[in-house]
Amino acid sequence: MQNTVSTPKYQSKQIRLAVTIFYFCTGLIFSSWASRIPTIKNALGISEGELGGLLLVMPIGEVVTLALVGKMVATYGSKNVFRIGILGYVFLLLAIPFATSFLTLAAILTCFGIFSNSCNIAINTQGVDVEKVYNRSIMSSFHGAWSLAGFVGALIGLVLMNFDIDILTHFIIILVIILGIFFSQQKYLFDHEPVSDEEKKGFVKPDKTLIQLGIIGFLGMATEGTMFDWSGVYFHEIVQAPEKWTTLGYAAFMITMASGRFIGDKFIERFGKRRVLQVSGILMGTGLLISVFFPTLILCTMAFMLVGLGVACTVPTVYSVAGQHKTINPGVALAMVSSISFLGFLLGPPLIGYIAELFDLRYSYALFAIFGYILAMMVTKIKLFKG
Repeated sequence: MQNTVSTPKYQSKQIRLAVTIFYFCTGLIFSSWASRIPTIKNALGISEGELGGLLLVMPIGEVVTLALVGKMVATYGSKNVFRIGILGYVFLLLAIPFATSFLTLAAILTCFGIFSNSCNIAINTQGVDVEKVYNRSIMSSFHGAWSLAGFVGALIGLVLMNFDIDILTHFIIILVIILGIFFSQQKYLFDHEPVSDEEKKGFVKPDKTLIQLGIIGFLGMATEGTMFDWSGVYFHEIVQAPEKWTTLGYAAFMITMASGRFIGDKFIERFGKRRVLQVSGILMGTGLLISVFFPTLILCTMAFMLVGLGVACTVPTVYSVAGQHKTINPGVALAMVSSISFLGFLLGPPLIGYIAELFDLRYSYALFAIFGYILAMMVTKIKLFKG
C-alpha cells in the first residue's frame, strides 16, 4: 500500500508553485557549489586526481543512502524529510569554505551528497503528488526548474567572482535566499497520511517494472552525465574548436535540455509517455552519432542540441511513472529507480574516459549512442507505457 496524500489545505496552484520553487532551490544550491569548484581546488592546492576523487564522494554518498531515504519518506512523509534535507543541504554548502584540507572537504561533500539525495527523493515524491492532483504530466516542468537553477547559479557565481566576492560571502547570499524561500513556502508542501506498519519494515524487493524503469533511467542519466563532463573535452580534442568556443557544445546541450523539460509535459499530454520516450532515445542516439561522424563546430553544436532534447524528458518521465506504482510507496519506488538510474550518472563519465584512453573519444560517443537506441527499444516493449 502506498502512503496517501492528505486533503490539500491550499489551492493546487499554490502547492504546485511551492514545489516548483523548491526544485529550483535544490538546483541553485548544487550549481552554487559547482560554480566555485575551480576556486576551491586552487585554494586547497588539490590535484586533478584528488579533485576527481572529491567529485566521486558526493554521488557515492547519495547512492549508499537511497534505500534509507526512501524508507524515511515512507515513514515520516516527504514534507518532513524535505524540510530537514534542504536545511542540511544549504548549511553544508556554507560549511564548504571552512574546509582546510582534502579530507575535511571530502567529509563535508559526503554529507552534502546525502542531504542532496534526501531533497531529491522527497521533492520528487512531492512532484508525483502534484501530478495526482492535476491528473496530468507536469514532472518535466519541475525538472526544468532545476535546470534553470543551474543557469542562475552559474550566473550568480560568475558575477560575484568578477566582483572578487569570496566564496563564504557567496554562499551566505545563497543561504539567505534559500532560508527566505523555505520559511515562506514550506507550509504549502503536501502532508501525508501515516503508512502501514508493513511499509515501515526493512527492504522492499523491487519488481520487474521498477527494474525496467531503473535501466531506462540508467541509460538516460549515463548520457546526461557524459554530456555534463565531456562536452567541453569533445569540442576541444575532437572538434578542435577555438578556445573561446569549447563550451559551446555544453551550452547548446544545457539550453535544449532545460527548454525541453519546460515544454515536455505538453508533448507527453498530446503524444503519450511511450512515444515521447521513444523519440527521446532516438534523438539521443542520433545526436551522438552525428557528432561522431561529422565533428565540425556547427554540426556538433546542432548534434548536442538534439542530445539535450533527448535527455530532457527521460528521467522526469521515469520518475513520474515510478512514483505512481500501485503497490509500493512512492518514496520507496523512487529510491529504487533512482538507485539504478544514478549508477548511470556515476559510471557513465568514467567509462567514457576509459574507452577514450584505449581507443578514441569518438568511439566512446559511438557506444553511448547505442544507449539511446536501446532505450527507445525498451520503451517500445514495456507494457507499462501505454499512454
